[in-house]
Amino acid sequence: MYDVVVIGGGPAGMAAAIEAHDKVDQVLIIEREKRAGGILKQCIHDGFGVVKFGERLTGPEYAERYARQIEKLGIEVMLSSYVLQIVKDNNEFHITVMNGESGVQIIKAKALILANGCRERTAKQIFINGTRPAGIFSAGTAQYLVNIDGYLPCKRSVILGSGDIGLIMARRLTLEGSEVIGVYEAKSTPSGLTRNIVQCLDDYNIPLYLGKTITNIIGKDRVEGVEIANVDTNMNILPGKREIIKCDGVILSVGLIPENEIAEMLGIKIDNRTKGPIVDNNLMTSINGVFSCGNALHVNDLVDYVSESGEIAGRNAAEYAQKGYEGGKKIVQVIANSNDFLYSVPQRIDISQRNEEVVLYFRVNRNMRNVEVIIDSNNKTIYKKKHMALKPPEMERITLNTDKIQGDIVIRIVSS
Repeated sequence: MYDVVVIGGGPAGMAAAIEAHDKVDQVLIIEREKRAGGILKQCIHDGFGVVKFGERLTGPEYAERYARQIEKLGIEVMLSSYVLQIVKDNNEFHITVMNGESGVQIIKAKALILANGCRERTAKQIFINGTRPAGIFSAGTAQYLVNIDGYLPCKRSVILGSGDIGLIMARRLTLEGSEVIGVYEAKSTPSGLTRNIVQCLDDYNIPLYLGKTITNIIGKDRVEGVEIANVDTNMNILPGKREIIKCDGVILSVGLIPENEIAEMLGIKIDNRTKGPIVDNNLMTSINGVFSCGNALHVNDLVDYVSESGEIAGRNAAEYAQKGYEGGKKIVQVIANSNDFLYSVPQRIDISQRNEEVVLYFRVNRNMRNVEVIIDSNNKTIYKKKHMALKPPEMERITLNTDKIQGDIVIRIVSS
């Protein structure tokens, strides 16, 4: 029996376990890989930790800081372990886990934290035509092959999608001697952070083509080329001549999706906009005692915010393990109109906890300039801030106090 069990040993899971350990003794991390650290182990570029630690760290360096603290505190970590099933029995969670050493066993927990990260979209999920030749990689897989295995997957590549991992891999492949013909993005604006476009593409003269996508992959045994077509603002393929580009590799950077198989197994309500669980300001899901954080909740652009959400989930999961579910909650909804916003998290706020800090994250659905973000509660403005620019790739963070919230809150954007 554990007070808190954390599923996932990445930055969110480790931060959650450390924070929970401050309140309760019995904390366990279940991690499917041989080492904790999550995706950070293969992110050898720097830029991590600027918000959290005030310095630029590589991914492994950032993960190592948490791993050392986990070891110092004596928090138990179960590696190379897979969760097969979770059942809630009264106020306990029965977790069926399998690993090579212990076989199949059942672990009990008072509170559960889902910190199992996200996954990449595949070629089939974006409906690219063609056969399945060798040479098609997700950006994360290509990164693992180069940075961990020391293997160059292709010599002449095309990158589809301008997500951050794809941009970083354009630079990485170039540094290793591979020719990156270009990055092709179906949208009219880039999907990655501006700093990555400058540092990874502009600095290495790698072209970025907007409003273009791959319609066909050519090749039987190995990729021999791709067919490129223009698309309109609604992602519809435009008629006209198609461009054929010869290459031996296609790198897909077409978006990330929170891993929600375990959440769905438990019957947790999922937000159609984030593809992760619906949570309150404590990051508790629709199932009492189950918390979600990091990229399993929604895809973040900075690992610092992943760790922050882990700390929030860990702190509240430990409190739940001690006290159980307490009634008397007063829940209000967070409303972010889809005309302006991709999503906002959390979706619900418990205002019975007075004078508590609430961290609110959101993304806009298009580029905006010279606007003002306004938050109203009970027809009264409780927050206002001007922004020179807002972009979909860059997540925004707002801190509110529950004392100011009197009813459902509405986030809106007006021209300033």
